[in-house]
Amino acid sequence: MQPVLNLAPADHHRILAADPLSLPFDLNEIFFSVQGEGTRAGIPCVFVRLHGCKLRCSYCDTKYAIDRRAGGLSVSGADIDQRVREYGCRFVEFTGGEPLEQPNVFALMKYYADEGFTVAVETGGHVDVSLVDERVIRIIDMKTPSSKMLPKNNYHNLEILRPHDEVKFVIGSREDYEWSKKITLEYDLPHKTAAVLFSPIFGTVEYKQIVEWILEDRLDVRFQLQMHKFIWHPDMRGV
Repeated sequence: MQPVLNLAPADHHRILAADPLSLPFDLNEIFFSVQGEGTRAGIPCVFVRLHGCKLRCSYCDTKYAIDRRAGGLSVSGADIDQRVREYGCRFVEFTGGEPLEQPNVFALMKYYADEGFTVAVETGGHVDVSLVDERVIRIIDMKTPSSKMLPKNNYHNLEILRPHDEVKFVIGSREDYEWSKKITLEYDLPHKTAAVLFSPIFGTVEYKQIVEWILEDRLDVRFQLQMHKFIWHPDMRGV
């Protein structure tokens, strides 16, 4: 499946008109765990990790899910749905890779919202999120300077946020923090979203230092740690 970053409205309507369970997907893994980040941290969740991503962030912790030339399974929406329902959990998150590079995911997310699931998608911020169903929680991971992907950010996404969305900044240096603070204030993110998340690169920057910067600046954001990396080994998959 070829990634599509800017989906034309006609293509979007065509996809939504199709049976989402018959559509094809490139899948990396499906697993059941607790949400490790954001406002729902600690809540059981089924994660659907789609395969492939155009970005090559320096701090990516799922490199096994980004290269379309290696790995990944060709499955249908029905295959995914069968696995999701096996866990009996009504919270499902689409992640990657970059899930929104597979346009069929728009229909599958709508399907789960129609079925009464709580649905979230974590996206790298370079894909237009405007076509995501309004019931879906969009967790937008803006790329900080140390990611080496800063030019790929789609800032329009920050202008169309919904109250239940979340914006995440991964921070590995003072430069990352200052840039994240600038974007947070420039786009008035605390008043547009459910949470602005400042998340340190695991094992790279002193956590206390970021907290002290936040407190010093009286910044209205949420400091977070990746809970799953403390419960299990940081490199463990499927958690």
